[in-house]
Amino acid sequence: MFGFIKKSLSKTVEAIKTVAPKKKISFSKEELEHILLEADVEYALVELIIEQTYQEKITREILRSKLLATLAYTTYKEPEFTSPFVELIVGVNGAGKTTTIAKLALKYKNEGKKVILGAGDTFRAAAIEQLTLWAEKLKIPIISSTQGHDPSAVAYDTIDSAKSKGFDNVIIDTAGRLHTQTNLANELKKIKRICDKAHNGAPHRTLLIIDGTQGNSAIAQAKAFNEMIGIDGIIITKLDGTAKGGSIFSIAYALELPILFVGTGEKPENLTPFDKYEFVDGLLDAIFVEKEMS
Repeated sequence: MFGFIKKSLSKTVEAIKTVAPKKKISFSKEELEHILLEADVEYALVELIIEQTYQEKITREILRSKLLATLAYTTYKEPEFTSPFVELIVGVNGAGKTTTIAKLALKYKNEGKKVILGAGDTFRAAAIEQLTLWAEKLKIPIISSTQGHDPSAVAYDTIDSAKSKGFDNVIIDTAGRLHTQTNLANELKKIKRICDKAHNGAPHRTLLIIDGTQGNSAIAQAKAFNEMIGIDGIIITKLDGTAKGGSIFSIAYALELPILFVGTGEKPENLTPFDKYEFVDGLLDAIFVEKEMS
């Protein structure tokens, strides 16, 4: 696992090198501002980090503590639950939702758990087909219906099947976009209510999938989903394909929500638990030298 996050920051590191081609032991505030902005850390957060730094020359140790502070909300505590553990997956179309569900399912399967999927994005026929293909590939059962069917019914049937057959994990997909945001909000709220009727306390975790290539523009999108139904954690996808890795600081800080996993490739096994220390150190390695070169 170790090294996957750092490796997926390669494009962000290349972007940093355009404004800081030479590593140094310390940087001025102005230099550091350019570096962080180039990595797509939001301007307001960059200013906050710099304003709270009283030293004229900023070292690795100083910046490390500031960056880790922006990720203070990344701690996640799993709720108490009665099996099966039900997860609701939300996010806009194109964020990598379906692939991430497959990655999560494989992770649980490899842990020896029995997993079942619910194809709750009945708004798009392609979403049902894509998730069904993943289920077949991973040899994991799936409950699905036809396009236009009530997604709440799919959620209920999936949980009901999981309970009767002794499954450990239920992962339910949802629509990423309906005709209006109000429609989407109402649908997601209904699914949550029906999940709770099917199994008390469900969904036990609602995860938001965010496309890492969107950078800071994903913050407004994430806030909207959080206001609609409440988000418990975030998964950042396509981190390996973006130079906007620094936006993770802005997303975590703005939303005060834990980032649980990052997608570090296209394969089903390319889902890595988010390690804030590895992430921060991966960026700092691109900026600082440990000591002055002789």
